Amino acid sequence: MERSGGGGADGDEERLPLHHGFETERAAPWAAAESKPPPPPPRGRFGRASVRAALAVCFLAIPAVLLLQRWQAGSSPEWLFEIEPPANGDRDMQDDLPDDLTASQYIGYDKFLGGLLQEGFDEVSCRSRYQFARYHKNFTRIPSSYLLERLRRQEALQKKCGPGTKSYKQAVKLLRSSQGVNMTTDCNYLFLTVHAGLGNRMLEIASAFLYALLTNRILLLDRYQEIGDLFCEPFPGTSWLMPSDFPLNYGEFTQSSPESYGNMLQNKVVGDNTDRSLAGSRPPYVFLYLDGNYEFHDKLFFCEDDQQFLQDVPWLIMRTDMYFIPSLFLIPSYQDELSRLFPEKDAVFHHLARYLFHPTNSIWYSVKGYYRSYLAKANKTVGIQIRIFEKEGILQKNGRFPYVLEQILSCAQNEKLLPEISMKDEAEAPTATKNNQTIAVLTTSLSSWYSNQIQKKYSEHPTVDGTRVEVYQPSHEEYQRSKNKKHNMKALAEIYLLSMTDVLITSGFSTFGYAAQGLSGLTPWIMFRSENHAMPDPPCRRAMSIEPCFHQAPFYDCKAKRNADLGKMVPFVRHCEDVSWGLKVVNQTQW
Repeated sequence: MERSGGGGADGDEERLPLHHGFETERAAPWAAAESKPPPPPPRGRFGRASVRAALAVCFLAIPAVLLLQRWQAGSSPEWLFEIEPPANGDRDMQDDLPDDLTASQYIGYDKFLGGLLQEGFDEVSCRSRYQFARYHKNFTRIPSSYLLERLRRQEALQKKCGPGTKSYKQAVKLLRSSQGVNMTTDCNYLFLTVHAGLGNRMLEIASAFLYALLTNRILLLDRYQEIGDLFCEPFPGTSWLMPSDFPLNYGEFTQSSPESYGNMLQNKVVGDNTDRSLAGSRPPYVFLYLDGNYEFHDKLFFCEDDQQFLQDVPWLIMRTDMYFIPSLFLIPSYQDELSRLFPEKDAVFHHLARYLFHPTNSIWYSVKGYYRSYLAKANKTVGIQIRIFEKEGILQKNGRFPYVLEQILSCAQNEKLLPEISMKDEAEAPTATKNNQTIAVLTTSLSSWYSNQIQKKYSEHPTVDGTRVEVYQPSHEEYQRSKNKKHNMKALAEIYLLSMTDVLITSGFSTFGYAAQGLSGLTPWIMFRSENHAMPDPPCRRAMSIEPCFHQAPFYDCKAKRNADLGKMVPFVRHCEDVSWGLKVVNQTQW
């Protein structure tokens, strides 16, 4: 699965060397504010009794003061990366960039993201929710008024039926009953069992949320997958985390489980492919197995008849690791609603990600600190997301592939994203060509070798136009460790840092890059995977849209009941640039 940013599969953390702002285990450098000493005891007409009483109060207050100091000392989140801390201490947690870092495009920013977000959330407990807009310059994609209306309705539904409510308790009681749907419930649920790497997690959560929105279901997530450590709650007045007393052992569900929808179809438990109503009463819950290795009967989930059957099942428990939204656009009953929600069809993930995902303070603190230390003062920022899919590079701790380095530089220079390098020494460069422009390059990779080499090339030789190029990489974890919390926190911070850059180069097939481009709203240049250990020609190309690719999309025409090329069914769902068999949504209404 997709890389997160850093961390360890076995839960162990390595101590990594300092390199261009790389991570170390250093804590935040400032201490808590000093507490004032207790006032002197009252004197004069109050007498000795009053003095003794005041002294007693002071002695009782000492433990409370010490406890407060201890809480304050631990309240500043720990840096995820090694950075130069801002001189103004904890001020960085406030929404007030100093004047020397405030570019004109940040002035008058819309912290509600065109209405995606509402007022009323506690800003202190989740700084990123309303500060996100301050660090993102691309606001050309405006959410539709209908999308805003549906989001408000979904929020009301989540609050009405969420954990702890009467409706939720009734729905859980249904799961414990053997009466099937003969017991009625006024709320239906979609429970997503999150399990993949961070990039995949974000794509699958966005997909599940849109499906819940389309089918009027409450979305709940697996609370045991560190979601609460990564993201703030997106819905006001309720939680999207499944309570710990959920009665089903969903961790034991597999593709071949009796509860699996594909298995039920294969065994004709719910009728044949022509008429699902032959099955009689619906079960209280169904397990949807939509992982990348799913099979034919599992994929029938994307057919109209199957959606009609599932509509009245109270609980859907979904396991997926993919962005399946392109296939929702191919289901006839959803097409009109999706067109109303997203007039710009290639902005689906862009709007959903900005609505749903708000990094917790400990992550946002490091994002802002790193941005302001290394990226904020540059004239231009370039994000380069490097994902190596060579088996050798994944297995070796320091996978180094010169052709990948050549591909990165060729893409960046051919597309004029980075200046070309002069073969002359800096001392020989004509003074007339020198300028005061600086480009900050943010690289993300499991290996530090690529950023080292890029920085080395730009350090040893001047650029043809005299622009100064500085290269930064927040972390280099060497291995993907998607089950490690700190690894995933670093990964999320890096995704948001990439989304703050002016231009973006991503690695094809990488869900980590998909997440960054969706949050940014930038159409990236995609670097293709090598087929023969040589640099592809061309090394990259501009993406058709900012939408992620559905890697393992089905190729079954439900209406014709035969295999078909689903990338040629409608003009707004095409094959991906980086995955020829995958599907992605584009903003096209005609062929």
